[in-house]
Amino acid sequence: MVAVVVTHDRRDLLAGALAAIGAQTRVPDVVVVVDNASSDGTAELLESRFPDVDLLRLPYNTGGAGGFAAGIARALELDATALWLMDDDTVPSPGALAALLSTFGRYRPALAASRVVWTDGRDHPMNTPRTRPAGIPGHARIRSASFVSVLADAAAVRECGLPVADYFLWNDDFEYTLRLLRGRLGLLCPDSVVVHRTASPSFDPGARFFYEVRNKTWLFTRSACLAPGERLLYAGSTVRRWARAFAGSTDRPRLARELGRGLWAGLRAGPRPNAAVLTGRPAPGR
Repeated sequence: MVAVVVTHDRRDLLAGALAAIGAQTRVPDVVVVVDNASSDGTAELLESRFPDVDLLRLPYNTGGAGGFAAGIARALELDATALWLMDDDTVPSPGALAALLSTFGRYRPALAASRVVWTDGRDHPMNTPRTRPAGIPGHARIRSASFVSVLADAAAVRECGLPVADYFLWNDDFEYTLRLLRGRLGLLCPDSVVVHRTASPSFDPGARFFYEVRNKTWLFTRSACLAPGERLLYAGSTVRRWARAFAGSTDRPRLARELGRGLWAGLRAGPRPNAAVLTGRPAPGR
């Protein structure tokens, strides 16, 4: 079992995540840390305090999308049977991994997600998986999840492929888990609890709205993650989310410009190949 943690310029948060991983009642066989070109002493931290991690340093900040694509590829090279994926601001409780593995052993899902809470114990609103009807006793069925403590079956990952590395900033985990769980079982494991240590921003994204729109356009027009009926349902949900973003924005003209730019970019061309993203330079406008 291989854990994959993606980080960029958050060495203190990373240290907390790695310490919690090391304190698990069932520790991973290998911990892969993907460093997205940090400049804050992350490499020195790992060398001094966590020398046993498998460190993968990328040439520039590829975001979570590129980081998890590279990290998952590395875990598969290490012959992982399961992959525990999380961001550097995730602190798993001591029994988090053991609970996920227990769910795997009993139900054989393609993916199991932890319950994500905020620092005060409340469920984290940005990391609540989308549920489906007809769950298993004690476990809700899920259709998607975020990369904040999910355990993925390596065989399903090999069948599905890697995350799309060019989904810089947003929707990479959404697209990937939708793709992984199309026709496969996903479960929410309430006994596996992790704390998410950074606040969820209010959705007034400004210039970053470009990435939200471009990546969702890619998802709806170029990804095989959704069945036709689901595509309509999720597109309607996205339109409502964008409408709320406009309603809450203090700069609606800018959001309108980024909406247009994102739609044009998403329809004009698809994501670059992963190899080009991970070994090349940032895309124009990054």
